[in-house]
Amino acid sequence: MEDIVVTGYGLKIPGAKNKQEFHHILEAGICTHSILKGKGRNEGDIIAGLIDDEFETFGNRNYRRYPRSTRLAVAAARDAVDMSGLSANPRRIGVIIGTSAGAILEVEAYAPVASGLKGYPVHGVSIVDSHTISSTVSEHIGAKGPAYTLTTGCTASLDAVSLGKLLLKTGQVDACLVGGTDAPLGQWSINGFLKMKAIQSASSITDAGVPFSDQHDGFVLAEGAAMLILERREDALKKGRPIHGSIGKVVSRNEGKPMLQVDETGKEMLSVLQAVVGDATPTYVNSQALGLKVNDRIESKNHHRMFKGKVPITSIKGMTGHSFAAMGAIQTISSILSMEYGFIPPTIKTRQKGFESLPLVRETVYQPVSSVSITTHGISGNNACMLISK
Repeated sequence: MEDIVVTGYGLKIPGAKNKQEFHHILEAGICTHSILKGKGRNEGDIIAGLIDDEFETFGNRNYRRYPRSTRLAVAAARDAVDMSGLSANPRRIGVIIGTSAGAILEVEAYAPVASGLKGYPVHGVSIVDSHTISSTVSEHIGAKGPAYTLTTGCTASLDAVSLGKLLLKTGQVDACLVGGTDAPLGQWSINGFLKMKAIQSASSITDAGVPFSDQHDGFVLAEGAAMLILERREDALKKGRPIHGSIGKVVSRNEGKPMLQVDETGKEMLSVLQAVVGDATPTYVNSQALGLKVNDRIESKNHHRMFKGKVPITSIKGMTGHSFAAMGAIQTISSILSMEYGFIPPTIKTRQKGFESLPLVRETVYQPVSSVSITTHGISGNNACMLISK
């Protein structure tokens, strides 16, 4: 069967709008978190990952009426297409994008006037339709092939990779843009996670979103988008495309748990990791760990079960925050940069209290990187993992 490779990528995340900026953040271990004023409990502050651009215009097109998550997706997709030099029959280019919060910002903004016909926006139906994301990106890049929007929570961008790989292997498309986007920094999302005690009000930047630590609790909510161009290796080589990474096995499974519950034993996540890695030994694991104690303990427990302390593990969430459905694609791009430049990015902020036996990378390690195992899981009960190789 043909290999599926990455020929281009693009991202818009806190502190980084291109490859060079993201590479610098990862290698230097820079925290990009900010203080979001007045959005926390009792109008206090929270720590969040913010992007300082509206992305309202591209060329002669104005996208001001489009949801922010869609605009982020378009911006990241443009960069991915430019990097790959994508050229194919438009009907043979697929677009698959994941989102979790969709257009929650815009729904909040229009909710006070939406009950009356006069105040209801003419584009209101498109705003609440999450598929606006993938259909808009398809139109923007000139793709007329299959277009899907996945709403599988924080695993959605790895789920998009899995589906894109399937379309390529079965010959339904010749190229596929896959990824994820989310702009969740509205009061609905913030209040929800405050209620669940998954984020904290008035935390300092150094104490929020600390992976693998019993001294801290809660993650950093962030916005972001990341996109990948997938093609068959044979086609990429014929067309002289750059090859940035080879997509190995991708597996996604649901835990079958009630809403807001997770499999705390970690066995379901372990089954996914075992199915992906098999007998291979990745150079390191790019972990989902984001500062939620239950999730981080599952990651740590399964790492010991799977690799017995012999494979390094790291999490980039202390640098980037957690961008929901975009995160798997962001972790994939960070792994590609790691392979290209020969380093393992550090897990910053943590003192590793309670996780002392974990082979955690806390300072940048310079070494050849041949493959990376990526883990993601989310509140929807999905677990997804992928192996990417140089």
